[in-house]
Amino acid sequence: MKDFGLMKFHPTSEKLVQVLCNRTDNTNPLFFRIHVAFYWAQLASMMRANLSTIDRGEIPINLYAINLMTSGAGKGLATGFMEEHVCNQFYNVFKEETLPAMAASHLPKIALQRAARNQSDPDDELRRLEIDFEKECGPYLLSFDSGTAAAVKQARTKILLANAGSANLVMDEIGSNFIGNTEILNTFLELYDVGKIKQKLVKHTAENKRHEDIPGRTPANFMGFGTPAMLLDGGKNEDTLMSFLEAGYARRCLFGYSRNHEKRKGMTPREILDAARNGQVNQFTNALSDQLANLATANHCNKLIDVPEDTALLFIEYRLDCQARSEKLAEHDVIRKSELDHRYFKAMKLAGAYAFIDGHSTITEEYFDYAVKVTETSGFALDKILTRDRKHAKLAKYLGDCRTPVTQSDLVEDLPYYRGPAQQKSEMMQLAIAYGYQNNILIKKHYEEGIEFIQGETLQKTNLNEIIVSHSDDIAYRYRNEVAPFEQLHTLTQLNGRHWVNHHLVDGHRCEDSATAGFNTVVLDVEKSVSLEVAKSLLSDYKALYYTTKRHTSEDNRYRIIIPTNYVLSLDGPEYKDFMKNVFNWLPFEVDDCTGQRSRKWLSHNGTYEYVEGDLLDVLPFIPKTSKNETFLQKQIDSAGMDNLERWVLSNSGDGNRNNMLLRYAMILVDGGYAFDDCQTKVNNLNAKLDKPIPLTEIMQTIMVTVSKQIASR
Repeated sequence: MKDFGLMKFHPTSEKLVQVLCNRTDNTNPLFFRIHVAFYWAQLASMMRANLSTIDRGEIPINLYAINLMTSGAGKGLATGFMEEHVCNQFYNVFKEETLPAMAASHLPKIALQRAARNQSDPDDELRRLEIDFEKECGPYLLSFDSGTAAAVKQARTKILLANAGSANLVMDEIGSNFIGNTEILNTFLELYDVGKIKQKLVKHTAENKRHEDIPGRTPANFMGFGTPAMLLDGGKNEDTLMSFLEAGYARRCLFGYSRNHEKRKGMTPREILDAARNGQVNQFTNALSDQLANLATANHCNKLIDVPEDTALLFIEYRLDCQARSEKLAEHDVIRKSELDHRYFKAMKLAGAYAFIDGHSTITEEYFDYAVKVTETSGFALDKILTRDRKHAKLAKYLGDCRTPVTQSDLVEDLPYYRGPAQQKSEMMQLAIAYGYQNNILIKKHYEEGIEFIQGETLQKTNLNEIIVSHSDDIAYRYRNEVAPFEQLHTLTQLNGRHWVNHHLVDGHRCEDSATAGFNTVVLDVEKSVSLEVAKSLLSDYKALYYTTKRHTSEDNRYRIIIPTNYVLSLDGPEYKDFMKNVFNWLPFEVDDCTGQRSRKWLSHNGTYEYVEGDLLDVLPFIPKTSKNETFLQKQIDSAGMDNLERWVLSNSGDGNRNNMLLRYAMILVDGGYAFDDCQTKVNNLNAKLDKPIPLTEIMQTIMVTVSKQIASR
């Protein structure tokens, strides 16, 4: 199969796409490529252009598309430009000249057929047909934005009588109009392939006569465009869209999907205006409009565009490639598989549209490339639609963007997908919380007077080059807010007589009311509880800076530990205090638990310091009012009766590190002066509490051998 990346877009179309980008001040071309392709297929189908294929006979040229782009990106402007400046002359010539001429030529043929069948006067049959064409069927519509199945069938009657024209459904703001037009969308499902549809059986009466069926094909085109947010709303619109894609619109449609649009930057107002009204652009669009007007004349009706054998082989090769890719997809991936299996057919029709616009009667290899380039791009757009945010992800992002707490009633009112019984909403909230854990969104709950309040926050990952600190030469005043690289914090901690805080302060005044929410380090003050070496051993998994304080000695260990957190947290005073309390309860040794205030200051000292590599501290279990913190607190309750060290070993032990964690525990006991027998008893007791205890023989042959050697050296 040819390399899709080396294929090029249709030159005339691409030039027009660039015009639309300039007109709308939008540098994202995907939407406009699908838009232009639709209008080319519409013009070809109105003139009843057909492909002549070796394997499938004659195939009408038509196109379906679902084209989505954000609000303000120029969708309406592009549509207006195509219809009023590019296709306008074609429309005028077709409606005023070609359609009446084709009808005048075709109606007598139908009259003769009916007269022969009914043994009636051909002139009488012709008069009835002319009445049907002019009055009963109504005027021909170039396009319509809504309708009913009955109206489509009536419009088809006029098109069949004229043997020209096509049914063109162009639905703007598809998100607002999709559900209201499911009837006509179901009808268009049937019309796509060859333009045929079954007639509805109605009772024949004097007042309601069944019209005689007219054989023939009426090509149909559909384009729905609008904003992704309205159509993929997580509610009924989205559910309906997915059911239609699965029912057949996936294999029939080209797709455009842009989550954002990019405006050109660095241009002056004059440059933008000049680009929009460029004289060469006007010359190009005027010439293109003239060219299209020539294609609207009657001599181009029912044009047959040949697909020669060489090109047919390319389409078959493309079909086999698409099917091979489809077979690799999971069975449940019905929409993707269906679209891939039929992608070649869409490419064939689009290639025919390009050839018609260029006035060619043969599909060459170049037209194959132009069409496949677009259908592959369309496939990527469909992938984006199908990998859209699910309801719980939308909920998590909504909460992450909320600046104030919301209630259940707020969620029901604001979110169309937050519906259903309480159990269903509760499950969605739990999924949103789980999604938030993986995507830096923190969701907290609290209750006031029995009312549940929910607040989300999109967490910012800690940048180790921007550690939050504030410092001064005074205990309470003249604090200077800074962000500093973590690896340079020792220049502050080793500076004698410097006071510092791990929050920023307003107006340089150190007090609780002046502390601003936002920190990315945890500071631990250790006095005598464990030696510096033991602490480094226990916390060896975490990145940290250790530095000794003024009263530190080899016998009387006094030092501080600064551990960077994985996220920058914004907590108020009470929340920060609860947060630090959770951290203290998690630690395997005692620290000064009076340091849980945001405005707590530490004094620098020119002693010893050491950086240790490791992971950043995961703060999510310690943040109050979150479900993950509730799990953490429950574990604390379940392990009641254990000391911090035992709890630490149990909570950090798992497959692959049980022996290592018990060894650390034993070494701390040795460091605390325990005898061999006491160490063995404590290690065995703690081992028994593990989910998967280590065999006692393994403990004796590994851990206790090391303990014996360590005690002997002591």
